[in-house]
Amino acid sequence: MFVLDTDHISLMEWNAGPARQRLLRRLSAVPPDDVFTIIVTYEEQTRGWMAYTARARTTAQQVEAYGKLERHLDLYRQVQVLGFDERAGTEFDHLRALRLGVGTMDLKIASIALARGATMLTRNLKDFNRVPDLKVEDWTV
Repeated sequence: MFVLDTDHISLMEWNAGPARQRLLRRLSAVPPDDVFTIIVTYEEQTRGWMAYTARARTTAQQVEAYGKLERHLDLYRQVQVLGFDERAGTEFDHLRALRLGVGTMDLKIASIALARGATMLTRNLKDFNRVPDLKVEDWTV
């Protein structure tokens, strides 16, 4: 089981560069049923797109903003999303007590991956490597 972190999802959604191509090539070798993202990633990105949409003043800006928001929604219709359940909550409380110096949202993401025994796919190796027992890989390199 592989879990896409926010940065890998963002690459899939918006980037057209070589990092995206490397990620997509690696993902194409994995059964689609083994690829997930996390509800916390959806929350982070949706908050950003909602703020972007709220800042749109002209009709043209609103059309563009809603188009981007719809593209965001379309991506999440195509990938399985893991929830923040009781197992993840227990992992989160444990990790938070360790005071790892990792942000709350990243701890929630790590907690879900740990609760499911998944490998986290991220470019944020600095933070996620601090999480004990979390399997972390960067598929963009």
